Amino acid sequence: MPLSSRRAAEPVPSPETVRLAAVSFGYAESPGVLRDVNLTLPKGSFHFLTGPSGAGKSSLLRLLTLADQPQTGRIALFGDDVTTISHRARPDVRRRMGVVFQDFRLLDHLSVFDNAALPLRVRGARRADYAADVNEMLAWVGLADRAEACPTALSGGEKQRLAIARAVMAKPDLILADEPTGSVDSAMADRLLKLFQSLNRLGATVLIASHDEALADRSGAHRLRLANGRITGSGA
Repeated sequence: MPLSSRRAAEPVPSPETVRLAAVSFGYAESPGVLRDVNLTLPKGSFHFLTGPSGAGKSSLLRLLTLADQPQTGRIALFGDDVTTISHRARPDVRRRMGVVFQDFRLLDHLSVFDNAALPLRVRGARRADYAADVNEMLAWVGLADRAEACPTALSGGEKQRLAIARAVMAKPDLILADEPTGSVDSAMADRLLKLFQSLNRLGATVLIASHDEALADRSGAHRLRLANGRITGSGA
């Protein structure tokens, strides 16, 4: 598994990767999805976010990926306030994240290999320098024999595993995963959990939103629960 080396150069670390201060958010048809939420994720921490369907777990992750902005309150990422960050500055923040979306967001015109390698390609890395790591990662998630396939030829579980491989390929500082094991069996879920745990041990802050209470229990991670617009648990 290609996780043994740290990044060659890292920014000066902040003691907190994520901080939400009095954050509220909602939609016209669903106001009050998040209500005066305060949350701190220390650098290098590992949290599971659980809660009923529709509680707002995906909405919280959209705020953290800068896809939405809070209606009230402040959000800080990597020590910097990003509440009103400009569109031009957002890519630099997002490059420090690895995000696993529920709808996968794979690029159908690229092969499995090139989808997994995308975070490295956008940073200007050469194929010769990353090919071995990408192949090793694909083997770890059980896709070694699908490297040249297109995403349209994959099953839902295979797409899920590819989305995870892509999200963690560049060893991001913050990993945000929305139901990352929802389309795989329990054995693969445990294998993917070990991947997240390995990255966490290397210093990544990990937040996994999941309905899988049993997986959260096995993870040994801090537990957060979102219900009625509020977060409770360790780290809140």
